[in-house]
Amino acid sequence: MTTKIAVNLPVRDLAESARFFSALGFPSDERLTSANTAPHVISDDIYVVLVTDSHFKTISKRQTPDTAATCEAIMQLQVESRHRVDELADKALVAGALPANEPNDQGFLYGRSFRDLDGHHWDVFCIDPGATEKQS
Repeated sequence: MTTKIAVNLPVRDLAESARFFSALGFPSDERLTSANTAPHVISDDIYVVLVTDSHFKTISKRQTPDTAATCEAIMQLQVESRHRVDELADKALVAGALPANEPNDQGFLYGRSFRDLDGHHWDVFCIDPGATEKQS
């Protein structure tokens, strides 16, 4: 069996956050959806599980960070091309995200970042294997 990952993120407004991730093209998984959770499929092996802030606190037994002032993690998605990087970042911005950093273009690596509706930091990047071989 392949190892899979489900990243659980606390959210203020479950419906709005679910709308945001659907707008990025990440479908919801209705089998696991509840009044407190909205899982979205990023890939065959990656899920993001949106969890209401109040329910998240009962799971973690801790306070959730204020994402306006702190960053607990950066979620990074490696995609196949610069076009896909731009496509996801642009969709995120149209859906209400804010840019997190300037685009990162190192030739062999290209990435963009955004903060989702709840302030969680996401990086989307691609690596050009041909460019890394040329730099060696």
